[in-house]
Amino acid sequence: MSFENNTVPVTVLTGFLGSGKTTLLNRILSENHGKRIAVIENEFGEIGVDNDLVIGAEEEIFEMNNGCICCTVRGDLIRILGNLMKRRDKFDHIMIETTGMADPGPVAQTFFMDDEMREALRLDGVVTLVDAKHVLLHIEDSDEVKEQIAFADVILLNKIDLVSSTELDHLEARIHSMNSAAKIYRTRDAAVKMDRVLNLGGFDLDRALEVDPKFMEPEYPFEWSGLFEFQKDDYRLVLQPGPDPAMNLNFRLASEASESAMRDTVEKAVLVFSDEEVALQTGATIEPGEQLSQINLEGDQLEYILPVPAAGSYVLFTEHHPDEFKAFVTDSQGNRIESLFNREYKPDHEHDEEVTSVGINTPGDLNPEKFQDWLRELLANQGPDIFRMKGVLSFHGDEERFVFQGVHMLFDGRRDRPWHVGERSNSLIFIGRNLDRKALNAGFNACLI
Repeated sequence: MSFENNTVPVTVLTGFLGSGKTTLLNRILSENHGKRIAVIENEFGEIGVDNDLVIGAEEEIFEMNNGCICCTVRGDLIRILGNLMKRRDKFDHIMIETTGMADPGPVAQTFFMDDEMREALRLDGVVTLVDAKHVLLHIEDSDEVKEQIAFADVILLNKIDLVSSTELDHLEARIHSMNSAAKIYRTRDAAVKMDRVLNLGGFDLDRALEVDPKFMEPEYPFEWSGLFEFQKDDYRLVLQPGPDPAMNLNFRLASEASESAMRDTVEKAVLVFSDEEVALQTGATIEPGEQLSQINLEGDQLEYILPVPAAGSYVLFTEHHPDEFKAFVTDSQGNRIESLFNREYKPDHEHDEEVTSVGINTPGDLNPEKFQDWLRELLANQGPDIFRMKGVLSFHGDEERFVFQGVHMLFDGRRDRPWHVGERSNSLIFIGRNLDRKALNAGFNACLI
């Protein structure tokens, strides 16, 4: 397959928690497949332990003895890609692993939105791993799973040894109904020929736009903005109770009454939305400026004051669309004021708030019997809510690290390399729903000697 320029093909690797991404990455980084691949890996959670699970991970960018290069993302993706391109002669292909909680859209759009990236790199395809054993537990209520499947060019139906052939047939039909264009391969332990996931010939942007018409737009921490022409007065923001108990917003001055002036305020508003919000109760004043306000949306009479110190153009940015709360603005006389211009935005991706991560990082040695008993009881009682767990453990009397991974009630562990001097510690993470941080820490600490 030939291309007009010498761009580097990039594969985005995605899949829900526990689908087998780390296993596939270890295969890529350790097997003698003859490919020169640069792998960028990342994860969702408080404590990064994937770099311990990826074989030989010692620094941000390093070379493997089979011709691969590995990076761990601890910063901006574009920065990592830029650093990689300084070693352009060391690899022929880049593979990026997204977090288990993410859809691949924001990563994929990097190669269409950034001019420098477009000149140097091209998105070859999106590969999604699907956990054949557990995906049906998440597919109904998880937007992430649906998006990962929908965006895929290739789907690896993994862990096929854990389900029957009939279940596999039904699952494959279900996935095919969600994405009929993707090639589906059945795998065990993420074993797949590299040619089935690399050199796919390019990401299909048209299909991505069919899945998400706003795919090419950047994501914002708000859904709506409106520009108003105000006189000096105290205006009112009137709302009705809606689907959420609270909403963040920013009220700010614009240079003039125009759409371009409203656009000029967007990036400033993005920075404000990254600040700590000020919680306001019904009847409070929302001052114009660099303040992120969180308004309460519970109660019968919902009204907030928008003080305008001088006549001019003002923009209101709201986390959710005003239609969800039947929101409108009035002047002090009760006359309704309409926005001169308004715009809807693609909201940034939000995780299921019930899904959290609990990280534990502590020195000391574990009593193997106590740890096994505690973990066995934990998984028996909370296994369905623990989507993913992984870590590196220090067992008393054992000179080697113990690396483990688990999905729901399934657990797999192995001895790894010997501990370095002064290195012994325990680093593990649980990702799941309704996790009790205090109880998890107390249970683990009780296993320490």
